[in-house]
Amino acid sequence: MGKVKIKRKSTLIDMTAMSDVTVLLLTFFMLTSTFLQKEPTIVYTPSSVSEEKVPMNNLVTVLVSSSDKSGKLEDPALVEGKLFISFTGDADSVFSSEKIRGMMLDEAVAIYNEQHKNNPIALTAQQRQAFKETNMFGTSFQHLPNLLSLSVTERDKEQGDLTNPNVGIPINDNKNRDGRLNDFQIWLKAIYNVAQRINNDQRDDPSLTEEQRANLNNLYTALMRKGQGIAIKADKDTPFTTVQLVFDNLQTMKLNKFSLMTALKSEDEPTQ
Repeated sequence: MGKVKIKRKSTLIDMTAMSDVTVLLLTFFMLTSTFLQKEPTIVYTPSSVSEEKVPMNNLVTVLVSSSDKSGKLEDPALVEGKLFISFTGDADSVFSSEKIRGMMLDEAVAIYNEQHKNNPIALTAQQRQAFKETNMFGTSFQHLPNLLSLSVTERDKEQGDLTNPNVGIPINDNKNRDGRLNDFQIWLKAIYNVAQRINNDQRDDPSLTEEQRANLNNLYTALMRKGQGIAIKADKDTPFTTVQLVFDNLQTMKLNKFSLMTALKSEDEPTQ
């Protein structure tokens, strides 16, 4: 009796369905992910048990640099305490990040020139556009035109060199809000003035739609009322006196509500 011949089945697997699912997942994550913005320096924020998330929109971030951890500098504290600022608007409203940055820049330059009439600064349209497209910056007003004249690559390279004396927004312990302000306080005053102007526009402009009025209210509330509009990002090893100087400047300019960025503490970390 002859053997029964078993019909061989193909081992080929149709991957069409799997490929479709992979492409759909990849597209979903690309559209829903939020990419981290480039920062001039890396800081490791202190840990805490707070689970409140930092908002992604309508946010002013103040970055405080830490001491050098590479071991390349004789004095690691040389680069500690340098300040950088970023302005983020609402991507889905008329107050985009670029528009908010333009408003802050115009207001801050006007304040600076009023206080430095003998040495004012002027920005070209190209420099203003470069500022609008810059996520985070840190330099004095006098050096700002030079910084904005650089290409993006050159600008990033200069801002990343914390040993450069032109890097970092100047700050001191001035407590006279009505006198000569330091550069950091001028930016804070610009934030305060722009927030107030936004609130006035919301009340007085009858042409605004309900959606635009709601976006204006969200921006003003974030900056001035809830303390969610201004966030301080400092390294866990930065001395408190360095961060305290930033706090004091904020309070001097009547911006008393702000947040300190932290990382969520793990279960293994000891409680201090």
